[in-house]
Amino acid sequence: MAPSLARDLALEQRAFLRRNRAGWADHLARVRSFLGEGLQAADPKAKVLILGAGSGLEVPWRLAPPSAVGWDADPLSRIRTLLRHGRLAPWVFEDLTGGMAELSATAYRTVREPWSGRIRAARTVSRRLAGLLGSLKPNPGPLRAWIGQHRPGTILAANVMGQFGVVAQRGVERAFGGRSIWTQDPEQVDPLEEAVSAWTARAVRAFLAALVESGADLWLVHDRGVLFGHQPATLAPMEEPWTAQLRAAGPLEASDPLCGVDVLCEIKDRIPEKHQRWLWPVGQGQCQIMEAIRIPPPAAFLSHNPN
Repeated sequence: MAPSLARDLALEQRAFLRRNRAGWADHLARVRSFLGEGLQAADPKAKVLILGAGSGLEVPWRLAPPSAVGWDADPLSRIRTLLRHGRLAPWVFEDLTGGMAELSATAYRTVREPWSGRIRAARTVSRRLAGLLGSLKPNPGPLRAWIGQHRPGTILAANVMGQFGVVAQRGVERAFGGRSIWTQDPEQVDPLEEAVSAWTARAVRAFLAALVESGADLWLVHDRGVLFGHQPATLAPMEEPWTAQLRAAGPLEASDPLCGVDVLCEIKDRIPEKHQRWLWPVGQGQCQIMEAIRIPPPAAFLSHNPN
């Protein structure tokens, strides 16, 4: 993993933890309850993998069996979990997409002059970079390798998929010297933004494929949508697509952090359970729609793991 990616993740986590958490109580109770149920249901004889373990704010480590392993590319995540829970768990510090370093390197080579490192004019390179990103195929190789070696019985994905796009955008912006280079006019097509979104969708699909192929009991929590502005909103009873659940007095500005990927369409023949959604007011002018899904192991896997 490139040091710049580790730095970006550490900065993202620090900014996240500095937010005003006054409205987080309901979200934290829901996510801890869901993930805690997954930890308690896990076979103590098999490995338990907690992806996106972070600082331990959302993961109830006191319920985790001794076999639990944390995974978070933020270099400070394991220490924060130790300080919060007194649990120095085994840890994996890797990029779950397997493609962030390639994306960042491609952006840097395209945007900057090789002889001087100076940034080329944004208009000159944005379309070229968009075309190059279209050829990148993120593959979670480290995750697949770890699963193949350790064969976990339970995998928890703790609010990590929705971060793929955010970190990808930061990698592109870093190549431009940290400047935001996205088109501000919502009516104007931005080829680079579309290319990053398409890359994110490929990364999410590859990540979900690795989880499904593992045969493990999956407990997934992720951002299903993000609402912006100060328009109060509520959720109607569960309905598909998620946008059909939104209720508000006026129009809402919403974005899809999974970039068009429907988790239920990616799990193939696995039958989901405990499908939930709720609102999480993250901060001023931003509210996230959270989704939690349990995907039990397939029958063939259960027949070999009766416990």
